[in-house]
Order: sequence, then structure tokens, then C-alpha cells
Amino acid sequence: MTVPPTHRSTHRRNIALAISAVAFLSFEIAIVSPRAQTPSGSATPGVGNAVGGGSGNARQQGDPAQDPGPRGGDPGAGAPIGGLQDYENTYFFGALDEFKAPETVAEGLGPRMNLDSCVGCHSQPAAGGSSPAVNPQFAFASQVSGAVPPLPPFITANGPVRETRYVRNPDGSPDGGVHAIFTISGRPGADGCSMSPPDYGPQLAANNVIFRIPTPTFGAGLIENIPDSAIIANATSNAPTKTSLGIRGRPNFQVSGRTISGQTNNNGNDGTVARFGWKAQNKSLLLFAGEAYNVEMGITNELFQTERDETGTCQYATVPNDTTNLAAGTLSGIEQFAIFMRFLAPPTPSTDSPGGSPSIGRGSRLFESVGCALCHTPSMQTGNAAVAALRNKAVNLYSDLLTHNMGTGLADGVSQGQAGPQDFRTAPLWGLGQRLFFLHDGRTTDLVTAIGAHSSSGSEGNGVVSNFNQLSENQKQDLLNFLRSL
Repeated sequence: MTVPPTHRSTHRRNIALAISAVAFLSFEIAIVSPRAQTPSGSATPGVGNAVGGGSGNARQQGDPAQDPGPRGGDPGAGAPIGGLQDYENTYFFGALDEFKAPETVAEGLGPRMNLDSCVGCHSQPAAGGSSPAVNPQFAFASQVSGAVPPLPPFITANGPVRETRYVRNPDGSPDGGVHAIFTISGRPGADGCSMSPPDYGPQLAANNVIFRIPTPTFGAGLIENIPDSAIIANATSNAPTKTSLGIRGRPNFQVSGRTISGQTNNNGNDGTVARFGWKAQNKSLLLFAGEAYNVEMGITNELFQTERDETGTCQYATVPNDTTNLAAGTLSGIEQFAIFMRFLAPPTPSTDSPGGSPSIGRGSRLFESVGCALCHTPSMQTGNAAVAALRNKAVNLYSDLLTHNMGTGLADGVSQGQAGPQDFRTAPLWGLGQRLFFLHDGRTTDLVTAIGAHSSSGSEGNGVVSNFNQLSENQKQDLLNFLRSL
């Protein structure tokens, strides 16, 4: 059975390439995934835990500092950015439908994939976010006829959504590519396809598997529109302080006449600064969307046109699976995903939770004085963006968008672009207050543990973590409350 691309969007709302007139009713939304709430017995930190102030089991002065846990209440995320035109809002909500829609085999899903929708990975605390409390991969595994293949041990009901990469090929050469967890065998519409999932046992035993979890996309359009010059200028700021703390770029990365703290991961095609993904490997939101559609769901598209697995008996759609439909005047899926992320508002921080406004204020100042802000830059500015709502705006992302050597403790052995095995992009911290899983592989749900993991042999974070460790417990709590307010 072959399904032409013009039939791909029967279950979703298409967006016309040109809109002659728009009648748009403005309204507010709060898209909260039911899976984002902490289940009973989960290892996920409790939502709304009152640490350092408030009600409940409040921390007493002098007690060891602890992660307050993800904030409860309104998600403060998932809505379009303010200032969009009516037609831009229409595009946003149409693209949101596409972002939430599950893919089918007839539309090109697979033959190997990690999940069947964007929102499955990006739903905490709202559509566009990060991994939810209840892992949708756990349920997705059972949606087959016949015997259900056993799940690998790193996929659990209450664990993060994960993708896997192999560090090395069988001949010992570098791999680094995504090895999808699931296949379409036994799924509706995949009659005749017989394909086994990866045998992770030997690879795990050989320490050849690394994990990645979803990165949140809130405010991504603002990040996309920060000029390269602003990122590079910020990289050279506060050079003496950065040097004293060991914050540096790779020795083989030099720009004549400048001292670089951290390094940009430049796009291999035009040399400009890439900024999306755990290693800042993707230049733009369109590229980010196209790669994810292909690698995570197996949907080929106008950027990635070739199936990653071309087993003939497991192909049920024309290639590329997802395209712009010129006859119908509708955008491709990846264009819609990019629009959704580009118009997605940044998360709204809390001014008084957790711990109260005074504690958050003290924590903000400690964030600066300890040295966290040297890499987690509190704010940058967009340039003369084509979209007025994104033009010359403050971007309170808490990231320098550079890649830093994070030491042997966080090293994953994978290189992407100019980012080496120990290098990672400084993760933006906005929205951290409602994030459930931390670090590139989701190894911890505890913010204190995540901070400590920034320190290991060779890490540029060693000096700053040392400063954090020298704080009093009350000061640490203020800093943790500030982070959970974001």
C-alpha cells in the first residue's frame, strides 16, 4: 500500500500557505498534559514541596538545603508569545495541532522510531516542554499485536523519555548516531513487516550506549533570533573571572585577538553559530524539527529525504513521507513544527514560589556571585527579526549558548559538529522550576545532584561548584529556591 503525501494530513488541521482573510478570536490557553503530574510512588520530586518557606514540611533554618521540587500550579507555559498578529496566532494554533497529532504507519511512521508524536516527548509542563512524569514510551511499547517485545531496562514507566546513541561502531570507529528503540512490526498498517528492535544487552555491557532526553522548546523563537555577534561578544565578557574559575574553550579553538570562554558549535555549511540541541548541533528550528521528525519518528521530509532503514518490506508511504503540498497549498509538518516552536512563548517565572520573594531575591544574587551566571547568562537580546513579536526583545534564557567541557563525569563519548565527547551546550534554565529530569541523560530528578554533577575531572564547572559548596545551607537553599522559581 502506498499513501501519497497529499493524503498525509487527514487527521490534523492543515495550514494554508496564504491566508487572504483571518477571523481570529483571541483566547488564553494552559495546555497541561495529564501525564505531567507526579504519580504515586514515583521517584520524581513532589510538586509544590514547600522548602525554605510556605506550607507543608517546611525546611527549618540550618537544615541541609534540598531541592524544593517542581512547582505546582499554572504551568506558565504553552501559549503563543505576546505581540503576534492575528494570522500568526492562527498559524501557531494550527501548528500546535500538528505538534500534538500522532503519526501512523500509513503516513510514514518508522520503520524504526522512538515515539509517534512530538508532544509525547515535549509535554512537561505543557506542549513544547520536556519529558513528562509518566513515560509515554512505556505505553507505546505495548501498542502492537501479538507478543510485546521486552523493554530495555532504561525505559521505565516513571522515567524520562530517552533516545539511545551508540558511542562506537563494531569496528571501533566513532558512531554517535541514534539507534531507535521501537519498530513498526506488529503495529496497525504494518502487515508483512518483520523487524527486531536493537539488542541492547551486549551494548550496555560494553558501556557503548548513551542516553539523551528531550530539550524544552519554550521561547525557542527568541533564541533563534539572537545574533551571532551577541553570542560571541558575551563569550568574551568577564574573561579574567572566567579564567580564574577554569571556564574556558577547547585549547584547539582560537579566534585571533580574543580570549574565548566556552565555544560556539558552528554550523558546518556556513560557519554560523548553531544553538539547538544538547551539543548545540542544530542551527535553526526548521533543522531541529526536520532531524527530530526523521530520527525520532522515522518520518522522512524535505530536509532529510532518505529512510534511515530502507528495508523494503517495511515501507508503506512514498518518500519523502512529509512534504509541502503545493496542490492543496498546505505547509509540511516540519514547517508547522518550526512555526509552533518559533511562536511559543518563554516560560513565566514565579516571583514568590518556592520560598518567598526575599529568598528568591537572595538566591538570584548568589547565582551571580557564585559564578553560575558566567555560563548561564541571564539575558541576551534578539536582533532585527522578521517577526515583530520577536524583534529586539530580551531573552531571559540563562544560557550563553556555548559548548563547555563538562568533564569526565558527564562525558558521553559522542562528538557532534565541533562539540567533543565531554562538551555540552549550556542548558537554558528558564522553565527549570517545573522541569522533572535533569542533565542530558535524565540521570537525576534532584537539583542538588545535578549541580554536583557539574564537577568532575576536567570540568569547567569545578570552580563554580566549589563556590556553591562553600555556601551556608541557608544560602544554598536560597539559590535552589531561585532556580525553582524560573
